[in-house]
Amino acid sequence: MDDLEIRRERAQNIWASFSRKFEPVGQSTVLEPVPDFALARIGGLTAAKEEIQTYAYAATETETYARWGTQPPSGLLLIGQPGVGKRLLARSLASLTGTSFLNVVIPKLVLEVIHRGGKAGELAVEWTTTLGEMPPLTVLFNELEFLQAEEIGGRRPDLPVGPVMDFLLDLTDRTIAFEQHLVVGSTSHPDTLRRAFAQPGRFERVVEVTPIFPGDIIDTLSIHAAAAEKRAGRPLFDSVDWETVTLGFHHPALGDWVQILHAALRRKARHEAAGEEVGSVTTQDLNEEVERFKRASGRIAAPKSGNYV
Repeated sequence: MDDLEIRRERAQNIWASFSRKFEPVGQSTVLEPVPDFALARIGGLTAAKEEIQTYAYAATETETYARWGTQPPSGLLLIGQPGVGKRLLARSLASLTGTSFLNVVIPKLVLEVIHRGGKAGELAVEWTTTLGEMPPLTVLFNELEFLQAEEIGGRRPDLPVGPVMDFLLDLTDRTIAFEQHLVVGSTSHPDTLRRAFAQPGRFERVVEVTPIFPGDIIDTLSIHAAAAEKRAGRPLFDSVDWETVTLGFHHPALGDWVQILHAALRRKARHEAAGEEVGSVTTQDLNEEVERFKRASGRIAAPKSGNYV
């Protein structure tokens, strides 16, 4: 068994044991022992990707950064609307640094801890013990502004804000205390996020994740179109005018655009499965899917952004 397999098995076993002991952890965290996700798979977001690369090099090339009299930030805070790629940026950081990737969905963690009778203090102590045993991690505290998160249905003023905030700050501090782990936070609601999270020693480097329209949208669609053609082993798109497609819908969520692209591909597959003659995906096909998405989204009071995958 090589070192990579040993690390994979060790990370999985340690985290699985912790998750079994504390069900809120099992319900709200996803561990990827050996992530493989290149920054190049994320369309656009040049400034945010540069910040990720800087953090990665600061962690892996410490001597170089010491020559410049500096060191890595204690943590990054990614801010941006839902579906713009914050989670994937954190995942790519793990790939760049050769660390395992732990995604902690904060709204789910908060609800699970509350609904299962607390024990937050006991969980925090065990969290520290477990992280001390784990191989190097990139830990993403996903959606720190839990009170407005989509995962719990939006605004939740009924939750006990004070105790929950104390718990989350404690969890953050305990994680950052481990030098071998990289720590990233994210939020879709930076305007209401408590300033305590962005204090020195916590998420002290704030990174805005905002797609540039339409360039980053076009870049994203091009990357995912090429990936679909690679999976299919043949051309799928017929000289699509990506600019025309995007300019008709000023929508920032890259994840939703990816879903629109796949909706066009699924529609083609459905017609072929029905025995119909099917041509490649055209600009018109994609424009029609954009209109379908706009109509469907308009019928829902608070539409959820798609996952940027």
